[in-house]
Amino acid sequence: MSTHDVLVRGAGVAGLCTALALSRQGLGVALLGSLAEPAQADVRAYALNAASVQLLRTLKVWDALPADARTPVHEMHVEGDAPGAAIDFSAWQQSLAELAWIVDAAELERALRAAVKFAPHVTPVAAAVPAALQVLAEGKASATRETLGVRMQAHAYGQTAVAARLHSDRAHGGLARQWFRCPDVLALLPLDRPSLGHGLALVWSLPDEGAATRMALSDADFTVLLNDATGGAAGTLTLAGPRASWPLRLAQADRLYGPGWVLVGDAAHVVHPLAGQGLNLGLADVAVLAEVLAARESWRPLGDEKLLSRYARQRLGPVQAMARVTDGLLHLFASEQPLLKELRNRGLSLANRLPPLKRLLTGQALGG
Repeated sequence: MSTHDVLVRGAGVAGLCTALALSRQGLGVALLGSLAEPAQADVRAYALNAASVQLLRTLKVWDALPADARTPVHEMHVEGDAPGAAIDFSAWQQSLAELAWIVDAAELERALRAAVKFAPHVTPVAAAVPAALQVLAEGKASATRETLGVRMQAHAYGQTAVAARLHSDRAHGGLARQWFRCPDVLALLPLDRPSLGHGLALVWSLPDEGAATRMALSDADFTVLLNDATGGAAGTLTLAGPRASWPLRLAQADRLYGPGWVLVGDAAHVVHPLAGQGLNLGLADVAVLAEVLAARESWRPLGDEKLLSRYARQRLGPVQAMARVTDGLLHLFASEQPLLKELRNRGLSLANRLPPLKRLLTGQALGG
């Protein structure tokens, strides 16, 4: 007999948000995963869209974040790999308060862990317990997913993301910059940590060998290479902490649900970070799952397959669409064919002159 309504496996952002969202419905949630502070510094930063921010507001977590741990993006400048090939996005032109928010990953997880500790219907557990529904939020290396026979259809890109925190001698002004080049994609995201108004989060996607070379460089040599790659567009950059790296791949679980279980977040899908949508997809999973469970018929069990199929149907389309977009962009800009190079750069410049198209792109990035 179940002692809890839901067992959430995983205490990352997706798992913690799932526990909080379902506990707000009065469901008894067992949370399996460590709530201890990580031993190593986390240099990651998340780009959150409006839908993700709204979920965090609903969970009473957004306002708990320190002011310097969340920075609004008011403008975005994206360059291709030909002179003059660029597209600009402006919150003001789109009649928005901001295009996105850049959030310190460690602070977000810290705020979520604190919220869980005070949630009346969430019980941390050290081992799996019986529950009507298991939510697998264990990340891309989910062990439970494997035991259920779910196959993760994965494609390794042969690329590695290099991340770091930076300081610039020039104020960021809420401007995010991104360079799509062959063979790398480089993003500088405004984040007021470690320096108010002058902090940046780096995400540099590179072929594996190039990433390994950069990770092996001294801080001084890495900084020289980085400043050369950005050409001074964001000012003179200096490292403000350690570097981190992780391999990149495209992956999708062949099933999102089964009798008494469901997948969310990276346990269900992984996309390239070039569009900054990985966590947004995971948080959308959480929001839709919570909505589906809240709207279920009173007689229908939480682990009912027909109920969980409603969640899967709502998530399959948006996830596959984002996977196609990120994968397509990566392959388009990874090609050295002269014709494709000309087409992609012309496309950027053309899109920059079409406000309706820019509004469409912005709306999709903001979660609909």
